[in-house]
Amino acid sequence: MSNPRYIHLSAGGELPLLPAHPFKAVVIIEMPVTPEWRDLTSTWLVESGCRYMMAWGHECTLWDDSVDWASLEQFDYGNSPDAPFVMTTWHDKEPLSEVLWFAGYAASHPDIMLEQLILIHIAPQGEQARILKAFREARSS
Repeated sequence: MSNPRYIHLSAGGELPLLPAHPFKAVVIIEMPVTPEWRDLTSTWLVESGCRYMMAWGHECTLWDDSVDWASLEQFDYGNSPDAPFVMTTWHDKEPLSEVLWFAGYAASHPDIMLEQLILIHIAPQGEQARILKAFREARSS
């Protein structure tokens, strides 16, 4: 897997365009957000092509549920065999390093190859150097 892409988001902030191909994402939540913004962000992830979302940090179980609901809503709550399944996991009892290792080495989708990893950091300020360093260290352990 190539180096991940880092995206910083502030709670309630604008959501950027994402790649036009399927990807996996680690959502690193280091600040509280409103339920409305979490749902908006979850819909943005699913509509942008996220097919495997791993949530870590503040209320990460709620993010897991929110992305599940966004996926169901996007595909009209149906079980269409053509609908791209979105896998979700939450990691509330693991250190970030384990989640980053999992994302880099073990997280795979049963139906499609996900070569792009996006690290979505929800925090008051961006810390790209710290997050990317943590990813590199997790991969080398």
